[in-house]
Amino acid sequence: MCGRFTITDPLDAIMDRYYASIADGFEYKPNYNAAPMQYIPTIIGSKNGNRLGSLRWGLVPVWAKDDKIGNKMINARAETLAEKPAFKRLISSKRCIIPTNGFYEWKKEGTAKQPMRILMKDDRLFSLAGLYDTRTDPDGNKLSTCTIITTEPNSIMEDIHNRMPVILRPEDEAEWLGRDNDDVQSLLALLKPYQASEMRAYEVPKEVGNVRNNTEGLIKEVG
Repeated sequence: MCGRFTITDPLDAIMDRYYASIADGFEYKPNYNAAPMQYIPTIIGSKNGNRLGSLRWGLVPVWAKDDKIGNKMINARAETLAEKPAFKRLISSKRCIIPTNGFYEWKKEGTAKQPMRILMKDDRLFSLAGLYDTRTDPDGNKLSTCTIITTEPNSIMEDIHNRMPVILRPEDEAEWLGRDNDDVQSLLALLKPYQASEMRAYEVPKEVGNVRNNTEGLIKEVG
């Protein structure tokens, strides 16, 4: 699964990377421990170009009776997207990118678990593939939420965990965000493990396990 990540680049750098303008009401600050049920930066394609805004992490389908379902829908398996009621109708029209510069995963070491940070070798921003939805409750309040798609691990990840988030190749990002693209089969073909040779992983402090901790010290290499 993918349950924590970092997004710490300057706002201007994120906007430049995605040729994005800021959505109304969007506020940004670096996050060293982004966690489910938080509002996270997301990129959505629009008729006026890419928009950088925020969605709450943990998908709440439009038909959900209760928004607490989002706790259980932080990830969506790429292999079964086209079958699951919560996800299959979103692939063709409600896709997003979650920008990040690294994600966390816990590696089992005997009875203990060691948190690891996984990122690009050159520390650059990269794109996690996501889906989003907007639910309106009985009082008319709207809630926009998202989920991160996961796939099988590459060789970097297989020693750490049996899943990894889908990282889009830069050349595939426009196709994923394209508003006019509803070719589900070609979109599903983008959801594969990222090239391991471009990635690295290192041990980080165990304090990352507490969502209340959110400082630069969490991304320091230990061991």
